[in-house]
Amino acid sequence: MSSVLKRDTAFENIPSIKAKTLRINLNPDIYGTFAEIGAGQETARHFFRAGGASGTIAKAMSAYDKEFSDAIYGFEEDGRYVSQSRLKTMLSHEMRLMEERITRDKHPERLFFSYANTVATIDFSKRYKGHGWIGIRFQLDPTQKELDEIILHVRFKQNEARLQQEALGIMGVNLIYGAFYKYHKPRKLLKYLYDHIDRDTIEMDMVNFSGPNFKNVDNRLMSLQLIRNGMTDAVMFGPDGNNLLPASELYKKNILALRGSFRPVTKVNMDMFEKSYEIFIRDQAVDEDKAFVIFEITLSNLKASGEIDERDFMDRAELLCSMGHTVMISNFQEYYKLVEYFNNYTKAKIGLTMGVNNLVDIFDEKYYRHLSGGILEAFGKLFFKELQVYLYPMKNVETGQIMTSNNVKVHPRMKELYKFFKYNGKVMDIIDYDPEIMHIFSRDVFKKIVSHEEGWEGALPTGIAEIIKEKNLFAPKTSEKDEEKV
Repeated sequence: MSSVLKRDTAFENIPSIKAKTLRINLNPDIYGTFAEIGAGQETARHFFRAGGASGTIAKAMSAYDKEFSDAIYGFEEDGRYVSQSRLKTMLSHEMRLMEERITRDKHPERLFFSYANTVATIDFSKRYKGHGWIGIRFQLDPTQKELDEIILHVRFKQNEARLQQEALGIMGVNLIYGAFYKYHKPRKLLKYLYDHIDRDTIEMDMVNFSGPNFKNVDNRLMSLQLIRNGMTDAVMFGPDGNNLLPASELYKKNILALRGSFRPVTKVNMDMFEKSYEIFIRDQAVDEDKAFVIFEITLSNLKASGEIDERDFMDRAELLCSMGHTVMISNFQEYYKLVEYFNNYTKAKIGLTMGVNNLVDIFDEKYYRHLSGGILEAFGKLFFKELQVYLYPMKNVETGQIMTSNNVKVHPRMKELYKFFKYNGKVMDIIDYDPEIMHIFSRDVFKKIVSHEEGWEGALPTGIAEIIKEKNLFAPKTSEKDEEKV
């Protein structure tokens, strides 16, 4: 147990922001710096006002002017000052100064930290509500050489800069408090970041934990918590398992998205991806250097039996990441919401790869009854400008007929609407598919895996069956402890 937890347990579960800052201020070991750029010094202000801050705050500063900021932290070649790279530079610089200027001879028990944020609040025209990066680098033991770190990205929802600043300051306090007193409960730490903050006022769409005390934390699972807790609508993580900021990854990109359960990923999934990607990059409107592929799973798709099975989610993620793919988890049950989300970040061409069944569902009116404009409103958003559907055929089990965009059956009332989009080139058939694998369905493979049947290996891409067996993926849950893993 760290010296922080040994020293001070009297204030446990006190919820107020003042109590949190005072608990830190009264701990003689916690000592660090605050560097806040773009939204005042709202976090440091809470510590100053609580009292006893001289024993906690080594330095509190802002560097609003870019030239002055560059003189401290170095020049940003890409010109982006509200970025993760800038935040990391700030954390590194301030922590290095702490270690250089505060000698261990005089302060052997000091636990150093560096808190920083770089933020752009709402602009004068109120067109862009703003966003920011927040982070803390810290130690929980004075002998700790490798530091722990928590970095998160937020988007503001309020329409006043003052309200955004206040929300940021509270979240900063919650982050520092959580880092020192709730680090051993990372799931709860995420929830505590919203203490005294309305979730409708600020969105958290990325968080990454790193360092020795978070070595057992899987950031993919933490990204799932953001969705489950209603903190954001979509999260993304890369092949290395670290969370990515969707806005940065999608900005001005040509996006090709494949939605599925990927439980597990099959040869059909990969054939859909490979064949649609070939069509996608041949399009004159697509710059291959800016093409970005996403394997997307909806939150509803993760609810195998009414509740989200986190181990099942991790098994799917494990396989997709092992193949080098970027995965998105979203709360968008309808396709038009997914496309609308993409359109927030890019005006370039977007491609959706789907099977015949998915296309039929898109033309089902029951999914759009909540919209005032019904299915026409949804389609106005779905087929907005540069979007194309790449349709993978399906074999009718009863008749053996190959179903394509030419013979797909939609509701009679939707026939003319379907023809409109079909003849305007919004739906394109994948014609060079592999007919030998059309019988493969993820659900059938999954049933064979969990029931220990033989003969499912050939339905999966090369190497996937070996990973499933080696790591015992998709095995039934053996204990409640599986739900507690992070």
